[in-house]
Amino acid sequence: MRLRVLGCSGAELPGHHTSAFLIDDSLLLDAGTIGAVLNETEQSLLQYIFVTHTHLDHIKGIPLLADTVNFNKIDHTIRIVSIKENLQTIRRHLLNNIIWPDFTVIPSPDSPVLACTEIRTDREHTFGAYSVTAIRVDHSVPAVGFVVRRGDKGILYTGDTGPTTGIWEQAGKLSAMIIEVSFPNRMEEFALQTGHLTPRLFAKQIGKMRKLPPRILISHTKPQFFESINTEVRELGIEGVEFLREGNIYDL
Repeated sequence: MRLRVLGCSGAELPGHHTSAFLIDDSLLLDAGTIGAVLNETEQSLLQYIFVTHTHLDHIKGIPLLADTVNFNKIDHTIRIVSIKENLQTIRRHLLNNIIWPDFTVIPSPDSPVLACTEIRTDREHTFGAYSVTAIRVDHSVPAVGFVVRRGDKGILYTGDTGPTTGIWEQAGKLSAMIIEVSFPNRMEEFALQTGHLTPRLFAKQIGKMRKLPPRILISHTKPQFFESINTEVRELGIEGVEFLREGNIYDL
């Protein structure tokens, strides 16, 4: 599997894009950043967008993607895949013909640009060459993380989460993990209130895993706190930890 980082920041500032991780050019984990990085041809190759939750920094690329690929006349429908609550929110509050046109019926109901596909948690689902499992995490809105596998390769993406349980036990053997660390240790109370992690909380969470993957990739760091978070994570002394950067490419 080839992982390309389109956005990995916990805020949007110059040089910092919000969460979106592209696998093998066709599968997207979250959609905070699409058109600001991918050209028209690259956008047209997308087949699946797996949405962890519906906060704006994880879905805001979807409407403009739909507009772009509609005029490229792609020969397939791009599927937005998530749990029922998230799909309902996207239909009701995003693709609602008020905030943005409903591209689940454009250019026609029989051949739309976008379609919503529900995924049930704690079950392995097949999407093309990939098997995907959604696992509930603890955030301020309904949210899941995803385990994506292709052959003997696997990647865990937590999305946004505070301290949680099931996802660590269900992860299994992995090639890599993308895990959020949004705030420094001094902001632990706020992190817990908003459903996020600090370096100290991050260490406690991954301590629940039977075996750590060789790559532990940190995402969703608030840029204004990066130096503090970086120092605190390094002080943990955990092997394989790396802070993601926009544009990074990994062959897993």
